[in-house]
Amino acid sequence: IQYHNFPSEHHHSHYGLRDALSIPSHPIMFRTSSLAFLLLITLLENSSAFTTSLLTSRTTPNNHRLKPLKALDYNDPIVGEEFAKVQPMSFEEVEDELLNFGIPAPPTMNEMDVKLMLVEMRLRMSGRMTKDGKPKPKPTSFNSKFEEALGTKPVFAELYEEFKKMGDHNSQNVAAEYLNDPVNAKQRYGKDYAGLIKQIESALNAKPAVKSPKIQFNGFPANMGEMGCKMTLEALGEIVDFVCEESEDEPILRGSVEFESVESAKKAIEQYDGMDMGMGTKLELLSV
Repeated sequence: IQYHNFPSEHHHSHYGLRDALSIPSHPIMFRTSSLAFLLLITLLENSSAFTTSLLTSRTTPNNHRLKPLKALDYNDPIVGEEFAKVQPMSFEEVEDELLNFGIPAPPTMNEMDVKLMLVEMRLRMSGRMTKDGKPKPKPTSFNSKFEEALGTKPVFAELYEEFKKMGDHNSQNVAAEYLNDPVNAKQRYGKDYAGLIKQIESALNAKPAVKSPKIQFNGFPANMGEMGCKMTLEALGEIVDFVCEESEDEPILRGSVEFESVESAKKAIEQYDGMDMGMGTKLELLSV
C-alpha cells in the first residue's frame, strides 16, 4: 500500500479518503487483508463524525437537550404563582438561571417563551411537575408540620428556598425543627437564633403580595351557586372574567376571578382568605 498526503480535516469525503489510499488491484496481494482494510477505511471515514458528536456532547452543559415546551396550564394556581415570580425578571436574569440548570436559551425563542421555559424548569426541578408536564396537585395530607408549612405557606416556602440557595444549613435546620417542635426549638435556639425565629414566625403569618388582579378561589359553599359566588365577589369591584365549578369531592365551589384592578383583588383576599364558612374548611384565595 502506498500512502499519500491526506486531505485537510475540512475536506473529508468518501472520494478524498479512498483516493488518498492507493489500493493494489492484484487479487493475490489483496486476498487475506481486504476485509480488515475495508474496516479500517470505514473507521477512518466515521472518525470525524464521531469526534464532532463527542465534542458536541461535551460542550453542552450537563448534557441537557432542549425539548419543546410542555403546554402549561395557566389557570393552575401553581403555574400562575411561579409565573408571577418570573414575570418581572429581566431577560438576562432568566437566561442566567436557565444556564445554571445547564440549559442555554435558544436564540429563536422570544422573551415570553424563555420565561415560560424557566417556569417549567423551576416546577420540574422542585418536583412540582409530573412527567406528563402537568403541575402536581397540592397535597391534602403531610408527614410533618414542616412539610405542611412548605406546602401551604408560600412566604415561608420562599424564605426556606432562600436559605437553600445561600447554603445556610443552620437556618434550614432551625426552621424545620421550629415547625415540628416549636417549644423545644425555642429552648435550644432561642438565645442564638432569636432573630431567625422571629423571621420564620413573620413568614408563617404573612400573606403573599398581591400583584395581579386575578385570583384563584376555593371553598365557597356549593349551595351559593355560580351566580351567588360571582355577586359576592363583584361587590368588591368590577369583574372582567369569572370561572366557577363545583368540586367533585366536596360541596364547595372553586375557580378564578379577574377583577378590573389589583386593589379589588387585594380587598377580596383580605376579606375572604382564611374565612371559616362553617363546613369544616376555610376559604382559600390566592393571587396569580
